[in-house]
Amino acid sequence: MKTDPLRPLVILAVEDNEANRMLIQAVLEGLGYKILLAGSAAEAHESIAHQRPDLILMDIQLPGQDGLSVTRELKADPDLASIPVVAVTAHAMASDRQLCLEAGCIGYIAKPFNTRTLGAEIQAFLEPAPLSQE
Repeated sequence: MKTDPLRPLVILAVEDNEANRMLIQAVLEGLGYKILLAGSAAEAHESIAHQRPDLILMDIQLPGQDGLSVTRELKADPDLASIPVVAVTAHAMASDRQLCLEAGCIGYIAKPFNTRTLGAEIQAFLEPAPLSQE
């Protein structure tokens, strides 16, 4: 991901649990990211309309519209489709992972969060994959 080194990367955390939102914000702001917070699909859409994030952390179990349907909507919009979306879920079975990928997520992070590894997990989704040495 090509970024301006003078501008912090912006991460939108869509999470209905306030404690999880505050945890994400504390950990990632401590690493230099700018964090936008949304507690619902409607808040996520409003936030994206005001500032385009570099990455979206999408809770799958949101009240009202679920996170996978929000992700599908984003991926169907040509202006927003390039924003990487990472599913955040307590459901970490292989079938759950597959549903996240099919909806357009680039991966997922399991809850509960490990605060020691959360920053590295996020960074891995922001860095381009190394070129194959074949």
